[in-house]
Parts: sequence; structure tokens; C-alpha cells
Amino acid sequence: MSKTKSRSAGENLLGRVRRQRLKYVTILPSLVTILNGVCGFWAIILAGTGKHSFAMAGYLILLAMIADMLDGRLARMSKSTSSFGGQLDSLCDMISFGVAPAFLMLKILEPQLGDSAVLNPGLTHLVHRFVWLASMTYMSCAAIRLARFNVENEENESAHMSFMGLPTPAAAGVLVSLIIFHQEVLPEVLSHGTLLYVVCENIIICSLPLLTLGTAVLMVSRIRYPHVLNQYVSGKKPFAHFIKVLLFLGLVIWIFRQTALVLIFCGFAASGICRWVYHRILNWRIVVADRKVRPSGTLE
Repeated sequence: MSKTKSRSAGENLLGRVRRQRLKYVTILPSLVTILNGVCGFWAIILAGTGKHSFAMAGYLILLAMIADMLDGRLARMSKSTSSFGGQLDSLCDMISFGVAPAFLMLKILEPQLGDSAVLNPGLTHLVHRFVWLASMTYMSCAAIRLARFNVENEENESAHMSFMGLPTPAAAGVLVSLIIFHQEVLPEVLSHGTLLYVVCENIIICSLPLLTLGTAVLMVSRIRYPHVLNQYVSGKKPFAHFIKVLLFLGLVIWIFRQTALVLIFCGFAASGICRWVYHRILNWRIVVADRKVRPSGTLE
């Protein structure tokens, strides 16, 4: 009798598993999502080939961001959003915005660590361990951020007006924009080997692992960041808003595109912190003001 019950329970479980098998997928959004992961994987390969490919690897991660923006939009336009698409998107995001930026940061710092090892081996060993710790922390926080998003995500489009924590594409953009600036803009603006060039290069190189740790913490934080497309671009907006968007795009085109990338991504990451600090100070002032008021309503 017990064998019969266990057999029937096993058959019921097998039947539920069979009913959960995926039968249909949306082709175009899934292909765009796969393009996101392919760009991230290609960026990792280019980052491993040498310093002359670092900028191209950064541009591939930016291309992955464009694909990441398009796949969800295409799925919602075709009314074909699904749990499969969300899981596939997170897996590809982990490659492009979790692994690729951390690996690129490691590879760009390898020559500097090798040069400094001759002068001070002990300090270089500590810095090398810190850089590895920063990259592994970034990758781990990106995985946690994406897993948390999958658990807390809602299908309703109105719930996607803001993000809890810095989005992984924005975190990757902070690192990638600085790397592209270091590889392309800095040699063009300043003569290679001059004192100013060396100072600026050292500032960027030293800030990369610190920014890697900072963006990692922001990804798993509870600081809210706005969904730029849903809040400022999608839907009907006033004519004045349209003029502001045109002016902003013109400013981006007028400035060197690499410099604009640094300003946009770093400014977006810093905006969440500034907004959080502002609300904290405002709430603290309200609490202090309430404590000064007696129960009768008169001031002390």
C-alpha cells in the first residue's frame, strides 16, 4: 500500500514537472537578450587580449546596455513578457554587467601593478589583493542585485518607475566610461608622459577599484534610483519636457561623447546618494522640530 502511494505521488510530481515545461518563447526579444550576453562575452575576450582592446571592450558593454534596454521594450510592445524572458535577461546581465566590467577593471590595472612591483613588492601585493577583492565583491553584489530583482519584480509596468539599488547597467557604466575616457580621451587631450598626464592617469587608476567597491555597495543598497526611460521618456509629456530632452541630447553630442559618458553615469550613481542624504537630513530636521514642540503645542 505504501509503495502504491509513493508511486502515485511520484507520478503526480512528474506530471507537474511536465506541465511546467516551456513550450513557446518570443523570438525577437529573446534574440536581443542573447545579443546582450554575446556582447558581454565578447568584451571579456577582448579584455584578455591586451591594452589596445580595452576601449573596444568597453564599447561592447555599452552595446549590451542598448540591447538590455530594447529587449524589455520589445517584449512589452508585443505583449509577450514572460518569466522566461526575465530569467534570461538576468543571466545575460550577469555576463555583461557583472563579470565583464570586473574582469576589464582587473586587466587594465595589471600593467600598473606589474610596474610598481619592482619598486615596492610588499605594498604592491596588498594593492593586488585589494583589487581582486573589489572585483569579486562587485561580481557578487551584481549577482545578488539581479537575484533580488527577480524575486521582487512585478509584471505591472506602473511598478517599474524606480529601482531599489543602483541598476547593474548603470554600475557597469560608471567603470566602463572611466576606462574609455582613460584609453581614448586622456591621450588625445594631454601629451603622453607629461606631468599632468601622469597625475590624471594615476587618479583614474587609483579610483577604479574604489569605485568598483562603491558601485557594488550601491547595487545591493536600498537607495532608490529612477527608471529613466519610464519616468522621463515613455508616455505623453509636456512640450517643455520635449525641449529639455532635446537640449540635453544636444549637450551630449556637443561635448566629447566619452566625457559625456563619464558625467552621465557617475552623475546618475551620485544622484541616488545625494537624494538619500537630502531626505535623511530633511527627516532629521522634522524630528528635531517635533521634539521642540510641547504636547500643548507651545514651543520650549
